[in-house]
Amino acid sequence: MHEPRDSDPGTGLVESGGMPGSATDSDGAVGYRGVTACHAVGISYRQLDYWARTSLVVPSVRDASGSGTQRLYSFRDLVVLKVVKRLLDAGVSLQNIRKAIEALRSRGVEDLAGITLISDGTTVYECRSPEEVVDLLQGGQGVFGIAIGGAFKEILGSLSHLPAEPAGQEPQEPPAVDLVGDELAARRARRRAG
Repeated sequence: MHEPRDSDPGTGLVESGGMPGSATDSDGAVGYRGVTACHAVGISYRQLDYWARTSLVVPSVRDASGSGTQRLYSFRDLVVLKVVKRLLDAGVSLQNIRKAIEALRSRGVEDLAGITLISDGTTVYECRSPEEVVDLLQGGQGVFGIAIGGAFKEILGSLSHLPAEPAGQEPQEPPAVDLVGDELAARRARRRAG
């Protein structure tokens, strides 16, 4: 991802310094399963699985660790997934998306809220102020932008009716059933009763 020319990294788009809604606690306090992430972002489970297996967007709460385990995605992961989807929909190459996502991956949730991604279809630029956006637009070529703060609001709206689970919980294994013991206990109970 490229920084625009003559950028002032000290300025940001979010003056209040906060995220919309109360999602700041959801970047670590809760996780979202793959199916929930798909519904919130608007992608197929097959895409989500492919992106996780190819390390494009790896769940930061809990990755799958074998057959039957569930990936858990943080709120920040969902925002990054939404950005990937929008960049793909706009025709940006997967190689350039990987570069952009790598730069976003190291940022916290509140840092992401102040970023606008601008792309001309080949290069993705990170803009942190309205002046940086204007500088890119003055080049005269067609570009499109993704305000990550807008993606936050969309995902918050989607998550309002979707389930989450506490991030600290490990997946529960079903209790081992001792079929021989249960069968013997049932036989004894029948003999006593009858």
